[in-house]
Amino acid sequence: MTAKLCNAGILGTGFYVPEKIMTNADLEKIVETSDEWIVERTGIKERRIAEDNQPMSDLALRAAKAALADAGVAAEDLDLIIVATLTSDRIIPSTACMIQNLLGAKHAAAFDLSAACSGFAYAASVAAQFIETGAYKKALVIGAETLSKYINWEDRNTCVLFGDGAGAAVLGQVEEGYGILSFDLGSDGSGGDAIQIPSSGSLMPVSKESIDQKLNLIHMNGRDVFKFAVKAMGKTVKNSLAKIDMPQEKIDWLVPHQANIRIIESAAKRLTLPMDKVIVNIHKYGNMSAACIPIALAEAAAAKRFKKGDIIALSGFGAGLTWASCIIRWSKED
Repeated sequence: MTAKLCNAGILGTGFYVPEKIMTNADLEKIVETSDEWIVERTGIKERRIAEDNQPMSDLALRAAKAALADAGVAAEDLDLIIVATLTSDRIIPSTACMIQNLLGAKHAAAFDLSAACSGFAYAASVAAQFIETGAYKKALVIGAETLSKYINWEDRNTCVLFGDGAGAAVLGQVEEGYGILSFDLGSDGSGGDAIQIPSSGSLMPVSKESIDQKLNLIHMNGRDVFKFAVKAMGKTVKNSLAKIDMPQEKIDWLVPHQANIRIIESAAKRLTLPMDKVIVNIHKYGNMSAACIPIALAEAAAAKRFKKGDIIALSGFGAGLTWASCIIRWSKED
């Protein structure tokens, strides 16, 4: 194992969400549901929807540019770009390579990472290793999705949940004692069928038959996912804390994956955190998979809710099944 030579932390953040807003009232016209039913069970009031001709890379690029501007880092100074997503523009090339070209980041390695809703925390943890070992100095980590293009708009159990968006962070060297202090990554592939797109690869290539059966869209066992999530969200943060012998009372902010307000409240309870210390935006955006955590982080940072030295816990769970968390000591002055 290569020795840690420096600390890796967040230098800047940014986000972008499409202009189009789909409210619960709009969904009432499409499927048998109601605003009251959706809000009570999920906490979601509206979500953003990309235009038909707007690919995921467009959202990711806008978030990336915002993060670079916030960090004061030029694209040509990037050594690495990681895009966490399950809705890439194409299977090949990777969306990260497309972003590398569009930004003009001519010195950056680039790849996509697939861990669904845990993706940003996974990607940030991976990027941090390159920086901590001295291999790279600057990394751009993006979580971006256009889930609306993979939703069955006739399935009221899933179509009410998801939205589109992108969040990004620039990682680099920070002063000792700050930045990403620890992380916890995990998986349980035995639960892979709980959230899946059945016809999306070599196991079941997309065909006219699979499209007719809507097997190219998201399928989810909501009850199984809920039971998994309420345990995973708090547990993974506790695992990250244990690695650095930090008591959970030290947490100043929780930035959770925004899947369901009841799951978020359960995680806060397990960590004995009041909800005013939890960053919540699910009511505005719904579940944006890998984009949830970086958008919540970027929004809170832009609102100056964090101060230098704050302990921030990122926590996510998702398809795979996967879970991930990071403990960060905020290093930005503002």
